[in-house]
Amino acid sequence: MKFFTDYSNIALVVIALVSGALLLWPPLQRRGCGGVSAAEATMLINRRNAVVIDLRPAAEFAKGHLPSARNIEQAELQAKIGQIAKNKSNPVVLVCQTGQQSQRASRIVTEAGYAEVHVLEGGVDAWQKAGMPVVKQGAVK
Repeated sequence: MKFFTDYSNIALVVIALVSGALLLWPPLQRRGCGGVSAAEATMLINRRNAVVIDLRPAAEFAKGHLPSARNIEQAELQAKIGQIAKNKSNPVVLVCQTGQQSQRASRIVTEAGYAEVHVLEGGVDAWQKAGMPVVKQGAVK
């Protein structure tokens, strides 16, 4: 106890507290609506039955989308929020073209009570650059 009350050790105590906070910051920040890579999204889909929601317009969705994705346009998300998954504890992966729209939509989905919401980092563009398959007009490419 004497260590903490000694004024010459205050700098050490402050450094320890700041470094501890910096170590905890990334996991705390990712808890709510974390971004996931294409590989992480694949693991969520295959191992945990994640629901994939593509937020792009129907025309873009038809040009190519993740194999297990369902299309709910960004504008319709609020109205169709209850249709995302029957079990709100299942992971939800939001997808758009570049990841920007999904980040905004993640707040809406989280506020609706879904426990685990993820955003595909870089969207469909990053998915394709990673060499992952896309469904285009009924065929996997």
